[in-house]
Amino acid sequence: MSDEHIETLRKVPLFRGMSDRALKRVAEISKEVTHRDGKAVVEQDRSAVGFHLILSGQADATQGGTVVNTMGPGDYFGEMSLIDGKARSASVVAKGELRTLAIPAWNFNRLLDENPDMMRALLVVMSERIRQLRDDR
Repeated sequence: MSDEHIETLRKVPLFRGMSDRALKRVAEISKEVTHRDGKAVVEQDRSAVGFHLILSGQADATQGGTVVNTMGPGDYFGEMSLIDGKARSASVVAKGELRTLAIPAWNFNRLLDENPDMMRALLVVMSERIRQLRDDR
């Protein structure tokens, strides 16, 4: 995995505070994937198969066909389904060419077990998302 991926991971709040060794491990278990314009990267109500960190490009998160969020570099998706094992709450569709760093489910869960700070950061982000949803009502 490239130094570019490690530096990108270091800038994402979820991975901030992880040691260089741990970041290298994340990069090693990740795979860079390119998605073409209009491709559904993940689909609502389907089971989780991985976590995606956006490296470049944009993607729309949709629920029932309605765009609820547009994401760009540094944003990520797929973590909620990996944690609770339930179907995805939204579809994510590439807007133009989209590059993501993907981590398969079995590696992501092990990563959480090995890195309590990552779990704590994930809880903070999920809490922020819940609060934002409540404020948007």
